[in-house]
Amino acid sequence: MATDPSELMAHVKDSDSFHLPCGVHVHIPQVLEPIGIELTKFMVLELVAAVLIIVVFVPLAWKISTGKRPRGRLWNFLEVVLLFLRDEVARPAIGRRDADRFMPFIWTVFFFVLTCNLFGMIPWAGSPTGALGCTLALALMTFGTVVGSGIKKYGFVGFWIAQVPQMELPFVVAVFVKPMIFFIEVVGLLIKHFILSVRLLANMFAGHLVLAVIVGFIAVAAKQHIMVWSGVMLGSVLGAAALSLLELFMAFLQAYIFTFLSALFIGMAIHQH
Repeated sequence: MATDPSELMAHVKDSDSFHLPCGVHVHIPQVLEPIGIELTKFMVLELVAAVLIIVVFVPLAWKISTGKRPRGRLWNFLEVVLLFLRDEVARPAIGRRDADRFMPFIWTVFFFVLTCNLFGMIPWAGSPTGALGCTLALALMTFGTVVGSGIKKYGFVGFWIAQVPQMELPFVVAVFVKPMIFFIEVVGLLIKHFILSVRLLANMFAGHLVLAVIVGFIAVAAKQHIMVWSGVMLGSVLGAAALSLLELFMAFLQAYIFTFLSALFIGMAIHQH
């Protein structure tokens, strides 16, 4: 566990290098600079997360597709998580008939968010989900899936018309009321997905911020009497350790919430008012 507040805050701050112990800085080669793309720490961690998911789940999918039973605690644990997401998240939110079509997206989102969250528990790594760019991109993918699935089922015009609930209104009233409701529903659709990204960002950023403040008490008390400093240090270290365990729980919880809300939005799109 990192003890320097600056190291803790580095988990949610992007940069062009990795800051390792003893002042070692590993700069990321800017191989894409000629085309105007700057590689950053979070981009590398997101790529590592994607590779880890492929390395872990492709063999599992191969074993299942060939009829072999996944043996071992890791494989059984992963299979339990996959079944939980299907039976307790996707099917209740989307519907049993339609949920299986979206399971690749649901599973991928959950494990990608979870892996990025867990990177924040590794000293000198970082939490890509503590940056708006990452969470906003994830929310945009959910938004694209929501709108795309709705348009596929109802057609382009039908999907947007269905945003207005069915109401028995006089024609004169409907001419004024329904456009306003349509505008509110569309804005609400955009806001829901923006909040989806901000919710994940705020929770991951706040965890590291609180840890940095608690550990920062040690530096504040450094000029005080040794007894005062020792008490503050012990309390800060114990508090940081306890919050680190809470943050580990939050890494799983926030991945679940993001996935659940994504499934809920998809279900709302393909099952209109």
